[in-house]
Amino acid sequence: MSVANDHSQTQKSNVDVDMMVAEVETGARSAAGMVGKFILALAFVWSAFQLYIASDLPFVLTQSLGLNLVFNNQESRQIHLAFALVLAMLAYPLFKSSPRNRVPWYDWILAILGAASCLYLLFFKDAIAQRAGLPTTADIAISAIGMISLAIAVYRALGLPLVIVASIFVFYVFFGHLSFMPEAIQWKGASLGKAMWHYWMQTEGVFGVALGVSASMIFLFVLFGALLEKAGAGNYFIKLAFALLGHLRGGPAKAAVVASALSGLYSGSSIANVVTTGTFTIPLMKRTGFKPEKAGAVEVASSTNGQLTPPVMGAAAFLISEFTGVSYPELIKHAFLPAIISYIALVYIVHLEALKLGLKGLKRPSVTASIASRLSGVLLGFILMAALAAVVYYGLGWIKVAFPGLTFTAAALTFLVAYVVLLAVAARHPDLEMDDPNAPIDELPRAWDVAITGFYFLLPIVVLIWSILVERLSPMTSAYWATVAMIFIVLTQHPLKSMLRKTGSTMSQSIRQGFVDFGNGMVAGARSMIGIGVATGAAGIIVGTVSLTGAHQVIGEFVEFLSGGNLMVMLLLVAVMSLVLGMGLPTTANYIVVSSLMAPVIVTVGAQSGLIVPLVAVHLFVFYFGILADDTPPVGLAAFAAAAISGGDPIKTGIQGFAYDIRTALLPFLFLFNTELLLIDVTPLKAVFVFGVAVVAMMLFAAATQGYFLAKSRIWETAALLVVAFTLFRPGFWLDYVQPPFIDRPGTDVVALAAEAPENATLRIVVSGPDFDKPDQIDELTMMVELGPIADGETRLANVGLTVMEDGDKMLLEEPFPGTRYFSDLQGYDYYADESVVIAKVQMPAERMPKEVFYIPALLLLGLVVAMQRRRQTVPAF
Repeated sequence: MSVANDHSQTQKSNVDVDMMVAEVETGARSAAGMVGKFILALAFVWSAFQLYIASDLPFVLTQSLGLNLVFNNQESRQIHLAFALVLAMLAYPLFKSSPRNRVPWYDWILAILGAASCLYLLFFKDAIAQRAGLPTTADIAISAIGMISLAIAVYRALGLPLVIVASIFVFYVFFGHLSFMPEAIQWKGASLGKAMWHYWMQTEGVFGVALGVSASMIFLFVLFGALLEKAGAGNYFIKLAFALLGHLRGGPAKAAVVASALSGLYSGSSIANVVTTGTFTIPLMKRTGFKPEKAGAVEVASSTNGQLTPPVMGAAAFLISEFTGVSYPELIKHAFLPAIISYIALVYIVHLEALKLGLKGLKRPSVTASIASRLSGVLLGFILMAALAAVVYYGLGWIKVAFPGLTFTAAALTFLVAYVVLLAVAARHPDLEMDDPNAPIDELPRAWDVAITGFYFLLPIVVLIWSILVERLSPMTSAYWATVAMIFIVLTQHPLKSMLRKTGSTMSQSIRQGFVDFGNGMVAGARSMIGIGVATGAAGIIVGTVSLTGAHQVIGEFVEFLSGGNLMVMLLLVAVMSLVLGMGLPTTANYIVVSSLMAPVIVTVGAQSGLIVPLVAVHLFVFYFGILADDTPPVGLAAFAAAAISGGDPIKTGIQGFAYDIRTALLPFLFLFNTELLLIDVTPLKAVFVFGVAVVAMMLFAAATQGYFLAKSRIWETAALLVVAFTLFRPGFWLDYVQPPFIDRPGTDVVALAAEAPENATLRIVVSGPDFDKPDQIDELTMMVELGPIADGETRLANVGLTVMEDGDKMLLEEPFPGTRYFSDLQGYDYYADESVVIAKVQMPAERMPKEVFYIPALLLLGLVVAMQRRRQTVPAF
């Protein structure tokens, strides 16, 4: 295709993409005149309100003015959803035929009703608290209006999928007791008053944890990303990736992967990620030889993986932390390694595609300097970066120790000095311009020339990381200070550059540009949050249904029935269900839906099969598969966005993207069985070793799925690569066949073993007894009991709520009291049946050879594959 034709095609595509982003991400209506200004002003006010409640300003104003201007968590959620509902009604047309340049009268009415249904809870909070659980007619009417308003807002902003899913759950609440429902899933049902109170008037439903996380944390991170994008960081990251990787085989595709990874640091949407990076990378990939579908698929795979990248993780990181009880810094640590491994493997997949197509990279900058000067320049660059990293890591920590009372002031001054120095260096170079991806690239820019223009963009990210990891501030407070730092940069970068460059542009123009960027960032952050705000509200309906009806137990029994109790079949079923449930849903709603239903299933069935998995691993499992729905046909919204840019077929793009993402689908299965991949209970040295081995294993798996390693693979070579990759990932699988992992001790030994265990040790026990719902069925459950401080065995067990009594050759277990540590795990047993509930056995870890021994035969098999393929190799491997 000629450049002219390609350009015309891209122009056409850009129209489609802009419309898609408008409809999915930021609102499809661009009203003119006063109405348009009102929508923009309302979005700006929403962002300002979120900054207000995250700051100390409410407390300062309350003390100084004597008025109560502090909003508690529940009040913040109500106002947050009110903003989201009003903006959803005004910014998104109700029907395809609805006007897009004005707001019809019925949308104003719907906006007022939506806001009123939320603010009713705020203004009448005292009266509502006094009649808790006894709704009036007004309460029921307002709740019904709120639920309908929320459904309409979700339909406008996100389409039908989430509306349908939530409606099914509401239907189950009201009609789950009727005879036409299968007996296995029937429940007692709920009255209109009880259901509406549960959903709307308290914190179990719409205004639950999910909306609370959206109001307190997600908004600030999305606003931070929007300001970063408006400041020019998105273009900076894309150009930096191209400057670093453009000269390699398939360079534009590799740059797309890295640029999407960098965008994933602050982006809350895979579709937004596709559009921001894809409009530049996809045309360049096509020009270098990639077919439209493969170019789009690379962008889709890298953009969906951006949702797995800490610290934001598509805004789901905060929800995972809230639902699992794992601290946010710990969650970042757990999620980091799989995300990095997945991206490295995707870069390798792109490399293999380039090898198969015989592609070359873009032209590197012309070399005029001597080798010595080039090496010294590179060395200087590394020294400067190392110095900056050392200042961040050690300097900020030293400030905290040296000036404990002036930590904030000292950190602010350090930030200011670093910003001025980096901006002064950047001002000596021209600003980066937005390039036309269809224009010919005669020569790539020098990486250092690109990097030097935007180092100051990293400072707010440094502030974010410092606040979380050094100061150990909450995610909300950390995001607030990072956003404040970003606002300062947005407002001052243009005036300071103008002053340092002494250019002809007036200071007033530069100041105006700063305020324009700030306003655009505030509005963009709010408009991006409309979908997330209503999605978390709708997801609260699903969570509320689960808490009201116990639907997760029904789903668990259904999955257990289908899997026949087989653990791997169960995991595959959960993966498929997560993919199906995640189709067409945004990241946050996607995670809430699949985790509410699927996570308890894995925990329960896994424990019955002897698999004890940390809860965070289970939630990351369902999160990963929910994310993969973004490129899974037939919905695959990210694939449609990429296809609109590439001009390719969206279904083929989605299929190819999912093929690239098979490596991502493998990771959740692996870290369920090998939690070292999540850096759980590993030393720093072991973490480095695990990372190296996992990267090699994932690259071998990628080579197997692509059918190409050093040369085109034969069937037996592909099978060998899969075996090697599996062994490197999970050597314990083979060790379990050679030496059993546990030595079974009789249950009667549990008291003695508990007494002998060291402080805060865990004891693995297997509980056996009749099922409460099916008395003729004997269930087994494997548990890890946390023993706490040293004491006699019975006391240590009793301290965690386990009361035992020896009866001959059995160790009876009495029913635990509600509220004790293991009550929820053990409430499924019938403690008053003829057959007693007993501790069947205690499983003690066996002394075994190191599992890493199995790396030796795996590496020998890999050496055989390499030797065979070297004979057929026609192009260099790298």
